[in-house]
Amino acid sequence: MYKLFLISLLCTGPGLSAPLFADDTDQRKRLARNPQTTTAQLQQLARDPAWEVRRTIAANRRNPADLLHQLATDSDPRVRIAVVTNTATADDTHQLLARDSEPSVRSVVARYEYCSAAVMDILATDPMAEIRLEVAKNWNTSLATLKQLTQDEFTEVANIAANELTKRQLENHSE
Repeated sequence: MYKLFLISLLCTGPGLSAPLFADDTDQRKRLARNPQTTTAQLQQLARDPAWEVRRTIAANRRNPADLLHQLATDSDPRVRIAVVTNTATADDTHQLLARDSEPSVRSVVARYEYCSAAVMDILATDPMAEIRLEVAKNWNTSLATLKQLTQDEFTEVANIAANELTKRQLENHSE
């Protein structure tokens, strides 16, 4: 059944031989990266049983926002992490991933330079001190959130937040 699904999917690809791809994860990954792959094909590949194919789709910057949002709920954290680091990922999807059950996903969100202050606000209350520490280091964290983190129960988080707050205030005064 799955072979027929892939054969029908791949037959519409530009100059691609469908039987070659049916059992070949690497070929499906190449299709996922191909700039000529249609949105419909990307959506079908996003349901591929191989997490490597889904991760390749999640990293594709040509994906529509709704497909990236769908992949943000994938069962494999490696796929969700690829969604985090895709520059085409919308803020509402980053906010969803900031609430992910997997700490490794939340950690990547906290360190990602393109996440908004609203995303950092969510992560500032994370139960894991390591994630709050990354929030304190993230340039997109608002001054209000940094002030909040200076009161963190973990000294390292509070100290980093205080240092970052001081640094930003000095930079603002020098301009």
